[in-house]
Amino acid sequence: MRLSEVATIRTNFPEAHFWLVRRGSASRCGEPGREFNPQHIGIQVHRTDILLPDYLFYALVHVHQQGYWGKLANGTLSLVNIRVSDVRQIELSPR
Repeated sequence: MRLSEVATIRTNFPEAHFWLVRRGSASRCGEPGREFNPQHIGIQVHRTDILLPDYLFYALVHVHQQGYWGKLANGTLSLVNIRVSDVRQIELSPR
């Protein structure tokens, strides 16, 4: 199951549960946060019977700390970005 099946993911999404930094340094890209910014990627879980928003937030903190987004970040200078489609394609394990 992919993240897009249980959550709505898009930019400029003030109603989201939390946001991922979309553009910045390689170490900052993909970092989850609780403050709205129209440039960040918002994630709102709509299937809370399967996945709790707070659990997903901390799981994505772990993903960021493991350097997952560094491999997917696009850009050649110090400013890189991740795509909304990259976030939508995250594979969820049914455990």
